[in-house]
Amino acid sequence: MPEGHRPARGTVLGFDFGLARIGVAVGEFETVRASALTTIDGEAATARFAAIEKLIAEWQPVQLVVGLPLDEHGAAQARTARCQRFANQLNGRYGLPVALVDERFSSTEAESQLADSGRTRWQERKVVLDAAAAQVILQHYLDSPDHAELS
Repeated sequence: MPEGHRPARGTVLGFDFGLARIGVAVGEFETVRASALTTIDGEAATARFAAIEKLIAEWQPVQLVVGLPLDEHGAAQARTARCQRFANQLNGRYGLPVALVDERFSSTEAESQLADSGRTRWQERKVVLDAAAAQVILQHYLDSPDHAELS
């Protein structure tokens, strides 16, 4: 696929990378819709990549999207390099193009959407927050492909 080119069809998986958990969402280029999928718990890289490999085998994505944490002014922060490394590992392991997407305020937006959907207690929202944040990240990518960079 040419540099910076996005497929017109197919499934895409989105990731909200964290040190303790990784939120995962799934979307389709044809429908331009993203849905929260799951949260991968744990810090062990082997277990994380085994879970991701199962998701890739199940969903057969044509592309992956990783949220890139930036500060409120758009500058890199402490987690930025770790997310870039995660994106590079995904590309290297699975041979799929990976887009990095500005994830500023995605958790706040996800939290608000969960509260609006009737999950009024924090404990109810907390267990699905990472997957919901991945959904927000992926939906932003599907809605605004010009704001993402492929690696």
